[in-house]
Amino acid sequence: MKQNLYRFIFFKCMGWSINGTIAPEIKKCVMIVVPHTSWHDFYLGVFTRGILNQEMNFVAKKELFRFPIGAYFRWMGGAPLNREKNENKVDAIAKVFESKSVFRLAIAPEGTRKRVTEWKTGFYYIAIKAGVPIIPVAFNYSKKEVKIGEPFYPTGNKDNDFEILEQNYVGVIGKIPEYSFVPEKK
Repeated sequence: MKQNLYRFIFFKCMGWSINGTIAPEIKKCVMIVVPHTSWHDFYLGVFTRGILNQEMNFVAKKELFRFPIGAYFRWMGGAPLNREKNENKVDAIAKVFESKSVFRLAIAPEGTRKRVTEWKTGFYYIAIKAGVPIIPVAFNYSKKEVKIGEPFYPTGNKDNDFEILEQNYVGVIGKIPEYSFVPEKK
């Protein structure tokens, strides 16, 4: 019932489409969502998750998981993260992957909703440390399309791998176009 409601709102009322999917056998991955220019990206992700009927997760500072809102964040797929300065966040998130049977981590490699010229690298090292693929996800507001790319297994050659991953976002425009990530065309 809920999936049908999501489909009706997302496809019919909002006019969006989904191009691609995540194979059900991929239980663990890092989904990089680009561009991240607006809070509107959150509910697009919620609709996409509901339509695909797949668990998708995020991490947030542990303080958000306190009563009373903590239960909601866990229900939405959140995992608390200790953001103390002396803790390596890549290692902490890799441990979350170890502790879960299904964990598809959605993360914005831009690290902000403002325009950036290069991505932060944490998502890449998390995928390597956890031994999981990276799945490119694009929220293209100009086409009203959520595009889910093929799984990419990082090789350890960051520069080359970023070049390959960034090609998934050529021509993709965010909600606030001037904040969109613009990869170099190769």
